[in-house]
Amino acid sequence: MDRKRPLRDQIYELVRNLILTGKIGPGDVVDEKLIAAQLKVSRTPVREAVKKLSDEHLIDVVAQSGTRAALIDRHEVEQAFIIRRALEMESAAQAVKNMTTVHADTLADILMAHARAIEHKDYILAIATDDKFHRTISEISNLPRLWRAIEISKAQLDRCRHMMLPRAGEAEATLEHHREIIRALNSGDAEKARTAMANHLERSFANAAKVLDAEALKSTRG
Repeated sequence: MDRKRPLRDQIYELVRNLILTGKIGPGDVVDEKLIAAQLKVSRTPVREAVKKLSDEHLIDVVAQSGTRAALIDRHEVEQAFIIRRALEMESAAQAVKNMTTVHADTLADILMAHARAIEHKDYILAIATDDKFHRTISEISNLPRLWRAIEISKAQLDRCRHMMLPRAGEAEATLEHHREIIRALNSGDAEKARTAMANHLERSFANAAKVLDAEALKSTRG
């Protein structure tokens, strides 16, 4: 823990990342007392972090039943997709008018780093680099508060992404989607950028839905 930063924020980031990457799986217990002991902090910042995660529907706090990572709910994922698509389509459209060769080079460099992470089968890094690509577009759009809204809304989708990426072809398809987005941003056509971003996110959601359906079927049979 960095004592110069609020402990609540650091614990929130840590536990959130564990839930999004599946290290704390759906339905797993989130033991506030154990987290506090392992991090050598009081229960208060842990409780505050858990409350924030509960507000984002990543943790369920039920009286007398304990605190657990929320199950991945199809309806929550659909809502996350609808919100993210709307925000990111606008982000891409706004970014078009601000694009420079420096911005184009930055996005191309991120794309190369993403490809290297996939080549090395480092899927957690691949997702982080994917996020950097989308975050950079929101920065180019000059709408600084937009990414935080996107980041919160896409949490349920991120849980699916970590389940999907090891599947053959998924990561490579994402790279091609990103190339299409860069071409659209460089075209100077805001509508083309909106469409490229929408197509990318819609295809990603369709794949996430397949994963959820497969998991639901597995649970039924199990």
